[in-house]
Amino acid sequence: MIRDITLGQFYPGNSVIHKLDPRVKILATLLYIVALFVVKDFAGFIAPLVLLEAVIIMSKVPRKYIWRGLRPVLIIIAFTLAINLFMVRGEIIWQLGVLHITREGVRTAAFMGIRLVLLIIGSSMLTLTTRPIGLTDGIEALLSPFKKIGLPAHELAMMMTIALRFIPTLLEETDKIIKAQQARGADFESGNLFRRAKALVPILVPLFISAFRIAQDLAMAMEARCYGGNVKRTRMNAMKFARRDLIAAILFCAFLAIVVAQRVLG
Repeated sequence: MIRDITLGQFYPGNSVIHKLDPRVKILATLLYIVALFVVKDFAGFIAPLVLLEAVIIMSKVPRKYIWRGLRPVLIIIAFTLAINLFMVRGEIIWQLGVLHITREGVRTAAFMGIRLVLLIIGSSMLTLTTRPIGLTDGIEALLSPFKKIGLPAHELAMMMTIALRFIPTLLEETDKIIKAQQARGADFESGNLFRRAKALVPILVPLFISAFRIAQDLAMAMEARCYGGNVKRTRMNAMKFARRDLIAAILFCAFLAIVVAQRVLG
């Protein structure tokens, strides 16, 4: 389960999506997220679904790898579905004591479930097709205009990228700790909810210690190399806005316009 999480991981490739400018991909992901929240009915999901399918095909990232990333968040999705299913008022179609399911609740639960799945897959495509250093450069470039008002663009970009990059590292460390505890006879699957939560303590303590150790090692390595966030430096691979980036930007703007028009015109 731990290894199934794909958020923050990069899938090497040489596809058109991989070659796009990181700035374009970041802005395109933001437009995609905005479009998902603009949608107000099931028909509105057609455009995001078609766009996401096209991106997946062009990226050449295996579908099994993408769908595998949904497994760890199935609990969150199921919890969201349950809340909408039982909490939304309307025409009751099933009832057991104080619990009841309404027709409007079923519709809302299905709508939110589709939105969450599309949101998670679409967001993961950004990290799957963009190297961590590319994300850093892209975020910094997009935030650079705000330097005039004192915003530390480089520091913010570096913090966000390090946080994403270390998700797979911490997950791998968690997997090692779980296996080590299971080899010593620990049981994380049996018992009630309270007992399972209590069994997580032997995992969380060494995980926090390991996280602080990794952070300290990274800080020492950066300090040993005289790293400074405010120092202007050149980049080995400079970002270039090519024709394919312009085409992608136009397509995503047109996509957002279609979604907005669909909402306004119904």
